[in-house]
Parts: sequence; structure tokens; C-alpha cells
Amino acid sequence: MTKKAPAAPSKRAKKEASPAGEAARYYYKGNRLKQMRAFVATVKLGTLSRAAESLYLSQPSISLQLQALERELGVDLLHRSRRRINLTDAGEALYELARPLVDGWENLDRDFQTKIKGLQAGRLTVAAGSSTIQYLLPELVKRYRERFPTVQLQLANVTGKDGMALLRADEADFAVGSMLDVPNDIAWAPVYHYDPMLIMPLDHPLARKESVALQDLSPFGLILPPQRLSTYRMVDLVFQQRQVPYHVAIEVGGWEVIKEYVAMGLGISIVTGICITDADRNRLAVRNMRQYFPQRSYGVVMRKGKFLSPEARAFIDLIRPGLLTHRDYDESGHSER
Repeated sequence: MTKKAPAAPSKRAKKEASPAGEAARYYYKGNRLKQMRAFVATVKLGTLSRAAESLYLSQPSISLQLQALERELGVDLLHRSRRRINLTDAGEALYELARPLVDGWENLDRDFQTKIKGLQAGRLTVAAGSSTIQYLLPELVKRYRERFPTVQLQLANVTGKDGMALLRADEADFAVGSMLDVPNDIAWAPVYHYDPMLIMPLDHPLARKESVALQDLSPFGLILPPQRLSTYRMVDLVFQQRQVPYHVAIEVGGWEVIKEYVAMGLGISIVTGICITDADRNRLAVRNMRQYFPQRSYGVVMRKGKFLSPEARAFIDLIRPGLLTHRDYDESGHSER
């Protein structure tokens, strides 16, 4: 008589036979990464709703993951209020540890390809304004493309506010541009400095003067960028502080358009020296106005604590070698929004 093979243990029996510690470890491994992703996204983006949208989850799911993380760690990580979320001291410490781990996990596939192929399969997104893309970046982009021809390079043409949003959402590696106010979660390293310039037609009455005073501009209409842009606000502030009257004849965007209108004799303008070319000096009278208006500085803008890809580091090294040794780039920060 054949012996009956012992029956295979049921799933329930297997579960009951498993040590409690093994089940706990499985739970930990399966859920801790999700919790950390929810935590880091919430800190980066400032609200539960934005974090949920970025991770394609519901807001209650994000809230439950954060609560579970706090419960398991035995500390409060976030101060929750109606308008914003702030980190506790424990939350600051955890964010500093978790952010590079989560960023590294999110970029694992890309970094793996880069590791085995060098800078051949990567992607780089740089946020910048129109003037930066037109006047400052062309030579840098040319040198970068010559060295790394297969890296997919995207130049996101955005305003300063939109550029900040891209940085905070990790949709841009870094930005290049000018900043007037630097938020606590943003690091900015100025590299290039440009003087403010008065431009006018060659036959303009002020073109006969070697040195132009601020009050000399009062009788003539100015051509300025729109009021929402920082250049207009800066010009207005200087005139107001010195109590010198002025009037704007035309508001129009783009340095090239402004220079063309000035050359046509439609007004004069205060522009940043970044946009003045040798060809412009052949058709426009140019006077330095640094005595009255501040310099504009352009440089690298990025989120503090940002995990930089090899592609990003290579581009920044072209801007200025050793720029990334500045300690602010390694500090963590959180959104002020």
C-alpha cells in the first residue's frame, strides 16, 4: 500500500508558522519607502494636496502615510496648520537624511544608465529667462554640447516665479538667472555681473553728454519691460527714492524689441548690460548708469540639498569650476510658500 504524501501546509498555516519578526520586516520594507516619499514630497511642495498630486495619490493617502511614519518613529515630524506645513526639529533631521535617499531612488534608473555609459544617456533641464537664454547661455550650451553631445538638454524658458516652481517640484535640475530676493529653501551663487545702461538714438540730445544725470532723463519718455517684471520695479524704485519725476512712454517685453524701438527714436531705456552687443553700439548711444541703478547679477539657482546628477554638475562646472563646493548647496531647506 502506497504511503500518502503529507498535505502541503495551507497559506494560513504558513502565515501562522512565520515568526512575527519576519512579518514586521516585510511590512517595514514594503511601506517605509512610500512613507518617506510622501514625507519628502510634502516638505518640498509645502502642502498635502501638492504632494498627493505629484505622487498620483489621494490627499487622505498621503496623510495616512505621514501619520504612520510619525507613529512608527514615535515623534511629531510636521506642524500642521490651515495654510502651510512646517517641520519640527525631528522633521528637519529626518528630511536631511531622507531627501538624498528618496532623490537617489527616484533617479536610480537614470543614474544607472549614466554610470555604465558615462554622460551619454542622461538628461538635463535648465530653467532660465529669455534674456539669459539669449545672451548668457549660448556659449555655455555650445561647449556643453561639444563635450556631451548625446545628453538630452532642455532649456525651460520661464519667468523667475515659474522657475522657482520647477525647482521645488524637481522638474528642473537648476536655474540660471538673476535674483533680487532669495527664499530660505533656495541657494543662489552669483557669477556674472552687469551694469545698468542708458540707451538712446545716436542723434538724441543726451547722446552729446559724456555723463548723464538721473534728472536729465525726466523730459524723455522711457521704454521699459512690463510692470510685473523686476526691471520696471527697480527703475521705478530708484526714481521714487531720489524724488525725480519720470514717465513711461511704452511698456514692451524683450530686450531686442526695446533696443529696436529705441533705435527708431520712440524713446530711451534703462537696460541691463547683458543685452548690449558690439552691433548695438554702432546704432545706439550707450551710457553707464551704475551711479544710480544697481548692478544685476546672474548665476546658478537651485534648491538647497538638491541631489545633482552628473549631467548637472558638468554644466555647472562650465559656468565656474568649483562652484558646487559652496556649502549652501549641501544644506537642506524647506519651502517658504
